[in-house]
Amino acid sequence: MTKLRFGFIGTGGISHWHGTQLLELSKDVELKALADPSADSRSRFKHKFGLNETAEYDDYRIMLEQERLDAVVICSPHTVHFRQAMDAFAAGCHVLVEKPMTCSSQEAEVLLTAAREAGKLLQVSYQRHFQPEFLYIRRAIQEGTIGKLTSVTACLYQEWKQLTAGSWRTKPELSGGGMLMDSGSHIVDMLLWTTNMTPAEVKPVMQRHGAPVEIDSFTAIRFAEGAVASLNVVGYAQGWHETYMFCGEDGAIQYDNGRITLRRLGQEPVRPELPQRETNQDKSFVDAIAGRHEVLVPGEFALKVVRLTEQIYKAAGYDPIQAND
Repeated sequence: MTKLRFGFIGTGGISHWHGTQLLELSKDVELKALADPSADSRSRFKHKFGLNETAEYDDYRIMLEQERLDAVVICSPHTVHFRQAMDAFAAGCHVLVEKPMTCSSQEAEVLLTAAREAGKLLQVSYQRHFQPEFLYIRRAIQEGTIGKLTSVTACLYQEWKQLTAGSWRTKPELSGGGMLMDSGSHIVDMLLWTTNMTPAEVKPVMQRHGAPVEIDSFTAIRFAEGAVASLNVVGYAQGWHETYMFCGEDGAIQYDNGRITLRRLGQEPVRPELPQRETNQDKSFVDAIAGRHEVLVPGEFALKVVRLTEQIYKAAGYDPIQAND
């Protein structure tokens, strides 16, 4: 296969992770161009990966016009994902976009249509889909290991307020929301992907702690399939911690910072054997372009994450952008 010509839109922190994973695929991939308004950010990216010959632009639109690219990785602030992805499809590129795919379900639906009409792939960078712990949880629920699912508790604690103060993540016109839209998007993703259930009703409570966007959110969810859930995304914490408890009629699966425990009434807890990690978001994207398998985190699924996030904000009577006008 001829090497795929990749461009980056946004060269901030998360782009370095994608750069590392794509450069491991040098047999299939060539990093041809970078676009970021910050010359310092572009310089750091090029220096880290030794990309002295890689073209750079301060405007991604010029990059799309002047470079013959096969695909782009979008690592920019949330609210510009939609426009940038639309422009990339118009330029004939496949798109791997960081979470959240968009900040509204209307934008997400338009983007999916654009991808289909362009005949290009759209993948969203939810990395937990490739992690053995969550692959095990999803498979166990599907196979009935714990019986019919009755409830889920999903929690993320992070010092998000302290670490993001003054950054674009707390500017609603760029972030589209606070902790729920940002780090919380991964937790919403896992809640929906592992259970394959459909939210029917949400009852949220939010706290801003004086910030321009919401910091803490606590949401009770009733699924159409009968189970209930608690989604707790806490951005004013003193460290990072991620936990889940999936309760079923015949058992429960507990996740605590990467440690999986299978529990059954009257039996000793079990540490189950986990599947092997086989790929990641970047390799799977390249393999999907090459026709080796389908897109593993398609935009159609990411739309579900956008819809639930939007549903929670609406039920809370909260519009992150309007709240600060």
